[in-house]
Formats: sequence, C-alpha cells, structure tokens
Amino acid sequence: MRSFVLIAVAIATSPGLAAESAWQELVPGVRARLVTSDVLDADGRTLAGIQIDMPQNYKTYWKTPGQTGIPTQIDLEGSQGVDGYEILWPYPTVDNAAGYLDYVYFGPTVLPIELKITSDAPSVVVSAVMGICSDICMPAKASFAMPLVFAKPDAAENLRLRQALANTPAPWQQNPEPIGDVIFDKSRGSLEVRIDEARIHPQSVIASFGDASLLFGVPQKSPEPGLVLLPSLGTDTIEGLEGQPVQLTFMTDMGPFEVSRRVLPLAASSR
Repeated sequence: MRSFVLIAVAIATSPGLAAESAWQELVPGVRARLVTSDVLDADGRTLAGIQIDMPQNYKTYWKTPGQTGIPTQIDLEGSQGVDGYEILWPYPTVDNAAGYLDYVYFGPTVLPIELKITSDAPSVVVSAVMGICSDICMPAKASFAMPLVFAKPDAAENLRLRQALANTPAPWQQNPEPIGDVIFDKSRGSLEVRIDEARIHPQSVIASFGDASLLFGVPQKSPEPGLVLLPSLGTDTIEGLEGQPVQLTFMTDMGPFEVSRRVLPLAASSR
C-alpha cells in the first residue's frame, strides 16, 4: 500500500521583470517554479509553464493519471488580463510499475500553458495540485504569481517552453486520417481502434475520456491487420460508452499527435 502525505506550498512572486519565479521546494529533493516566455504573438497569446526539477526516479502525472496516479490539476483563477488558457500536456511515459498502468513524467518536466492576453498589464496566478512519487506518493499544492511583461523576450525560457511544446501532441491536420472508427465491444470490454500502421506506432495509442473511471490499457495487436484492442481496466461492466467523445493520442515518426472520435457500438462496424 502506498503512503500519501499532503504538502502545501506557496510560491512567492518573483521580483522585477524576470521570466521565472523563485524556486520552491515541493517535497524533499523536488522543486518547481513558474516560467514565462515574455513573447506575445499577433493573436494575443503567450506561453507560460510549470517547470519541475526532480530526480529521474521521481515522477508526476499526465492529465489522465492511470490506475494509481494522482490527477494533476491546474487553474488560473485570480489572474488579471488573461481571457482563457489551455494546458498543453506533453506526451507521457507509460509506467507499468507493480503491475499497474499509469501515465507519467519522470525527472525534469515542463508543463506548458498557453494564455490568451487581453490587457496591457496582465498578471498570472497559477494554482496546481500534483502527485510527486518515488517510493511513496506525496500530493503537493503550489501557487505561483507574477506579472507578464513583453518588453523583452526571454530567450532561455522561451526555448525551454518550446522544447516542451515540441513533445506536446498536435491536432492531426493531414489527409488521410491515421485513425478510423473507434468501436466499443461490450462483450470483450475493449475499444477497437482502426489505425494506419504505416503512420502510427501501434503501441503508443492512448484513449482518454476525461473521466478517471474510464481507463483503457495499452494496445494489444489484433490478428486483423490495422486494428488494435485497448482493454478496459478496473471496471468489468461499462454502460453508455457508445456515442461518447474520446481523444486518441499517439506517436508517429513526426512526433506526437491527437485526434477526436465518437465511440461506435459494435453493430456499427463494417466487418
């Protein structure tokens, strides 16, 4: 049984025009800070991010944490001049430690956040709850606050954020589509996903419903070409899955991508 310790951390505003807050310890041996690019594009968008400095044997969790993971929650309530934001989750590592499946980030990690700016003097407040795990798991609360200043871009932090962004799945916008129908086979308790095996790494496909109780495992190859099976984990009987939106995240030779589909019942299959 894993032990859980609650750590609450308040991270102070960094003085001056720096593009990063001060480092703050989350748990022993792990620290975090807020970084910003100080670059505002023509659409009024800029990048910020939570930079986590931790040893390689420590981990934190993706947006879908998995069977034992602690969900990472980030909000920007209290920010000024920020009209919307999107957390840009880098593609995770599949962790099967102790026979459980989790989606994680090991070692140094940056979680980029895209901000929509609507004023000349914006400031950002980022609150986060995340699990930090080694031999035990420790949920840590953190709060970051700093002004956003675009007079001079910070090249180092902009590069750091762009590197994290390069590993963030992008919407697939080419033809043909690499993923076809997603069908739920209730008798097997699995998702059947049609893929183009020449374009997708079959074992990289992750299905995310935005609901921690709807968790599907790593893909299993089907005897049928161009088909992978994602088995249900944790729930023997799933009702009402047909018609629900599902996000498929996957790796290609060009990097990570994602597409959205709606789950079809088995009867809708053309087979």
